[in-house]
Amino acid sequence: MENIPSDLKYAKTHEWVRVSGNVATVGITDHAQHELTDVVFVELPAVGRQVKAGDACAVVESVKTANDIYSPVSGEITEANPAIVANPALVNTEPYKGGWFYKLKLSAPAELNALLTPKQYQAQIGGA
Repeated sequence: MENIPSDLKYAKTHEWVRVSGNVATVGITDHAQHELTDVVFVELPAVGRQVKAGDACAVVESVKTANDIYSPVSGEITEANPAIVANPALVNTEPYKGGWFYKLKLSAPAELNALLTPKQYQAQIGGA
């Protein structure tokens, strides 16, 4: 059974968003890290960068493949997670805790309404 926390929003591209006030924390889902297998390198966006929903803004490399990570929402990057640069395996072991990628200040909070609910995301990845 996939781990799909009920307090998050999900992008069709397998990123998750946790919102606190006007700040969104972004990472990749448990499903995505399983598909990638062992993550060996992460490239994060620069603090201060403006991103739009759907922009490729980070890269994750595993022993299998390299993938872009897309921003599910628009805003300004306020923090990048140095822990996953130093220890990329956190993306695999703690996708919803220590394995987050970046935080951004939301510039268009209404975009959150376009993201998937946990139930919708579970349906997308084939769980019921």
